[in-house]
Amino acid sequence: MKPSTARSACGILVVDDDARLASTLQEFLQQEGYAVEVALSAAEALAAQQRNPRLLVALVDLIMSPVDGIALMEELRRRNPDLAVIIMTGYGTIETAVEAIKRGAEDYLTKPFDREAVLKKIARLMEVFELRERVAQLEANLERNAPFDRLVVVSSVMQRVLERARTAAATAAPILLLGETGTGKEMLARAIHSASPRAGRPFVPINCGALPHELVESELFGFRRGAFTGAYADTAGIFAAATGGTVFLDEIGEMPKVVQVKLLRVLQEGELRPVGSPTPIRVDVRIVTASNRPLSTLRAEHLREDLYFRIATVVVEIPPLRARSEDIVALAQYFTGRLARRYGRQIRLTGSALELLLNHPFPGNVRELENVLESAAALSLDDPQTISGADLKPLLSEVVAPRNPGDLPEQPLSMERWERFAIQQALRLCGGNRTKTASLLGISRDTLYRKLRQFGDVA
Repeated sequence: MKPSTARSACGILVVDDDARLASTLQEFLQQEGYAVEVALSAAEALAAQQRNPRLLVALVDLIMSPVDGIALMEELRRRNPDLAVIIMTGYGTIETAVEAIKRGAEDYLTKPFDREAVLKKIARLMEVFELRERVAQLEANLERNAPFDRLVVVSSVMQRVLERARTAAATAAPILLLGETGTGKEMLARAIHSASPRAGRPFVPINCGALPHELVESELFGFRRGAFTGAYADTAGIFAAATGGTVFLDEIGEMPKVVQVKLLRVLQEGELRPVGSPTPIRVDVRIVTASNRPLSTLRAEHLREDLYFRIATVVVEIPPLRARSEDIVALAQYFTGRLARRYGRQIRLTGSALELLLNHPFPGNVRELENVLESAAALSLDDPQTISGADLKPLLSEVVAPRNPGDLPEQPLSMERWERFAIQQALRLCGGNRTKTASLLGISRDTLYRKLRQFGDVA
């Protein structure tokens, strides 16, 4: 049975310290249409897997030194649990076969090889992979719109946002999500991934602002042993872990410019170079990025222009919660229902509570609304519990957002005032715990401490 184009591109790894036998097996399988790599040692095998994380089948010799075939098999499968391993042995006893299969091998082959048996075993494994892929694709097709249906949206402005995101999800285009902290950018990114053809592959999020600048490159692209102090073993980065799937780079504007250059290469060439490696490796990922900065500021001050044009093929702007009051009511009811199920009691909001929420500016957006309601529920054991305006007022700021353009103050509220207010709210909700506060605000602890120094006493 000839392999499919997609599967032959992923390939087979032959591991045997007998170079002549390995070369013969490689040539034979290549004639059958498979992409085949050869490794003459455990170290070469692990390096080959690093270069091609989507290898499907490994034919591993049992008797090798210093690492035997079963130990190598376990390490290969630890790195990729989906990898199918066939153990090759010239000592084909029942005990050897049983031990290999108990420890994770799919099958075994005895030397000298029966070519027809080799082809049948590999073809069987490839058929299993093809079936899994078809099932995953069918499930992804059935669920294509479901991820967006699970988002709680009522307002027409957010309906338009979701429609734009849904349309973009079906393409391979890079997407840039813009919105204030707490508007749900990561949730929307997950929905885009789940509604895309890559839904069956990993979704890997990373907050660029939460990483120390000196570690961003190694976290994203991986590193080789000895590349720097503490690099004791080859380590795959975020992009290798997300092969075939989606990488979500939150707070992309916080990425150092020197790393932006390397990210640009990933987008342009589909390859990256791990820290300390002279050899690039191929990667296949989709990029979704996000920022809480205005587009003009992000583009002018924080991103290289060439990178901006690469990541902003589609720009989706999420409006703040205060600009879509219909969603405040819908989200409040949704969160209240979820809290009721969590605590196993009835919880409802009064009209005065909803009115108070509708008049609150929500600088922390959806995340703040959720935390305020959770705080109110956690402070009571009543069953049924009724959350009133009086219950919520201590949890909310006294600042009231203007409801109409004519109500705007003579001097508009500054961004600094909004940031100061958000930090005050988050510190109170987190009981003064600064690590939790930084997590709630979606910023790094370093950023939080810098803001605290900037604003002075925010208590």
